[in-house]
Amino acid sequence: MSTTAPTMNPGHAAPAADHDHEHHHDAGEGTVFGFWVYLMSDLLIFASLFATYVVLAGGTNGGPGAKELFDLKFVAGETALLLVSSLTFGLGMIALHQKKVGQMFAWLGITWLLGLGFMIMEIWEFNHLVHQGYGPDHSAFLSAFFALVGTHGLHVSAGMLWLLVMFIQLKQNGLTQTNKTRMACLSLFWHFLDLVWIGVFSVVYLTGAL
Repeated sequence: MSTTAPTMNPGHAAPAADHDHEHHHDAGEGTVFGFWVYLMSDLLIFASLFATYVVLAGGTNGGPGAKELFDLKFVAGETALLLVSSLTFGLGMIALHQKKVGQMFAWLGITWLLGLGFMIMEIWEFNHLVHQGYGPDHSAFLSAFFALVGTHGLHVSAGMLWLLVMFIQLKQNGLTQTNKTRMACLSLFWHFLDLVWIGVFSVVYLTGAL
């Protein structure tokens, strides 16, 4: 009497693996979509701040306006730093998708330093205005200015902190699907802030200087 040992069909494992892959893929897409929804809500906040600034831009309380207070060349330097950081972040994401870990960390590190340079310049500008006696309590115009530009600065600071956290996550866990999804969301956030800054530069600084 002979017995035949049961044979394992290697094909049975494939559907389970495919299911797990599809599950992670769908979860990642859902996370990115949810982050898009968050960005739209953030856009409403900035739209309200832009509208407030436009309405209050003439309320200088007898003091200097945008043309007298803002140095367009200085702000152009800030703008250059932030726009270049968007480029370096994009290059970092390309390196991530190509699994070139060294290049990824290099480009993202440069991005963080550019963001730091931007924040240093913005804090210097705020400090300079306050020491001249033109703080947010001086006039409606300056209240709206500090609210709009300061809110953007807080977002940039949050993005820099998020990037530092991702450095740690990527170093510890590598290029997992979860980390790739988080980096995709951070990339959207960073590019969104660049677009908002273009609006700030155009509406607040460029229009004011002209």
